[in-house]
Amino acid sequence: MGKKRTKKAKPGKRDAEWAKAKRLCRLSAEDVRMAKELGFSPRALMKNIPSGSQPWKAPVKIWIRDLYAQKQEKAARKKHSRDVPF
Repeated sequence: MGKKRTKKAKPGKRDAEWAKAKRLCRLSAEDVRMAKELGFSPRALMKNIPSGSQPWKAPVKIWIRDLYAQKQEKAARKKHSRDVPF
């Protein structure tokens, strides 16, 4: 049997994109880890940097942390609902 070939981005290029997103969005390594876990691409983060005319928009760093917290709460509720017997 033949091996399946999957298309992968070049590691160097992807790392460079994450480094650029980290710098532009002022993210820490922990913020980058959370963004990757949430399934964001570096380009998606850079596109969501608020401009001066968007005062209602949270900075990317805070936005990622809020989304990650919501994901963790949802997972905890789901786990808790499975643990409770009827």
